[in-house]
Amino acid sequence: MHIVLHQPEIPQNTGNIGRTCVATNTSLHLIEPLGFSINEKALKRAGMDYWPKLDVTKYIDYEDFKAKHPGAKIWYATTKAKHSYTDVSFGMDDYIMFGKESAGIPEEILVDNEENCIRIPMGEDIRSLNLSNSVAIVLYEALRQNEFKGLEREGELHRLHWKE
Repeated sequence: MHIVLHQPEIPQNTGNIGRTCVATNTSLHLIEPLGFSINEKALKRAGMDYWPKLDVTKYIDYEDFKAKHPGAKIWYATTKAKHSYTDVSFGMDDYIMFGKESAGIPEEILVDNEENCIRIPMGEDIRSLNLSNSVAIVLYEALRQNEFKGLEREGELHRLHWKE
């Protein structure tokens, strides 16, 4: 699974998303320009000590990203989509793109990919959800559809044991 952030602006969101990607064995792709330095303290603090374990790739722009992933199945998360994220079938090698916090994915990209645009349903009076929350919602649905392949499904207590 792959998460793509198109020009993210807030380091804490990207740090949180990076941590989610590490927890789910998901690659993170960052399309520049970024609204922060990749070495920024806030980014690393939000990603905690997981950031060095993250599979992250940067691209100079959207065209660079597309050129390096020809034929990739890309889903575009946007509030403007006709289809809900639960209406589509995700594959384990799919890319899910999210736009910058202030403006989303540019409409020039969306109009060329209408059938692959997905949205998270929400009330009329809200513009959008927080970026890191949106990534978690859609990513976990994609992983659920693929039976959480490669992820630990059962946890253990730290001090006690489950009763049998």
